[in-house]
Amino acid sequence: MSKKRDAAVLAVPVGDDDHFQGPADAAVTLVEYGDFECPHCRRAYPIVKEVQRRLGPRLRFVFRHFPLKEVHVHAEHAAEVAEAAGAQGKFWVMHDRLFERQFALEDDNLIEYAAELGLDAARVARELAAHIYKAQVRDDFMSGVRSGVNGTPTFFINGVRYDASWDADPLAAALEVA
Repeated sequence: MSKKRDAAVLAVPVGDDDHFQGPADAAVTLVEYGDFECPHCRRAYPIVKEVQRRLGPRLRFVFRHFPLKEVHVHAEHAAEVAEAAGAQGKFWVMHDRLFERQFALEDDNLIEYAAELGLDAARVARELAAHIYKAQVRDDFMSGVRSGVNGTPTFFINGVRYDASWDADPLAAALEVA
């Protein structure tokens, strides 16, 4: 296989450790490598929600962390907090909150969001301070690197990198074709 082809496919298949919405046996799987502090990911967030609404149970959406920490200083901690929320069964509500309040991602804000969402905020604070989920975030990041991801958001449809427009209509059309 050529390097170009290798970079265009998902190196780590979707598995049990991934966060996903939609049926595991959906006709199409959309994987996003994202960064909670990235303005482009913030713009993609409602587009993905719209595409999920349109495709319903035919779509499984997977989110993987790809914090660009050299550019977005709060992205790694935001990803760790999402994982801490996931450990309490609330990954997706934290995912949504982080994108909706992207303007405030300091550690104090992250703990505040945990409390607002009904999580054990003291536990989240301890886990964030101890970087309990740093390795998990790093694993997502490295799977992205191995898949040729170099920016966010990066999407894969059924394991193949999608480089066309990720506005709602073209993305939904590509998912329908897949």
